[in-house]
Amino acid sequence: MFDLTPLYRSTVGFDRLARMLDEASTFEAPTYPPYNIERLSDDEYRITMAVAGFAPSDISIEVKGAALTVSGKKADKPESKAEFLHQGIASRAFERRFQVADHVQVQGASMENGLLHISLKREVPEALKPRSIPVNGVVQGNVIEARKAA
Repeated sequence: MFDLTPLYRSTVGFDRLARMLDEASTFEAPTYPPYNIERLSDDEYRITMAVAGFAPSDISIEVKGAALTVSGKKADKPESKAEFLHQGIASRAFERRFQVADHVQVQGASMENGLLHISLKREVPEALKPRSIPVNGVVQGNVIEARKAA
């Protein structure tokens, strides 16, 4: 457990970040389903979740503000008469939440081989991108050069 009090005293405008760090340190994240977060380039990311046994129609992806929520619920099936000796493939409902940074947009999602891939891209508006400001020099008036006498 970290004491974030010095952070609150010496920063201005970072209360949201400090609050998120404080919540993250006291909250136990669920472990199902397992996932990876990859950086594909400077502005592209991919979240990959292992969702074996779920069909694309069982998965719901929602973006609301800075929260990306992925949930899955198996469609109700008639009870089968099969008797499991071991059932290691989980088919329970899940909900996983991710906080996305400003200007990160969800580009799309696909499923392949039991893996759900969610593509994200950071698109910073032109107005917020760094820009170079030229420094204007002082315009000098007419300068008369002295001619050397030969």
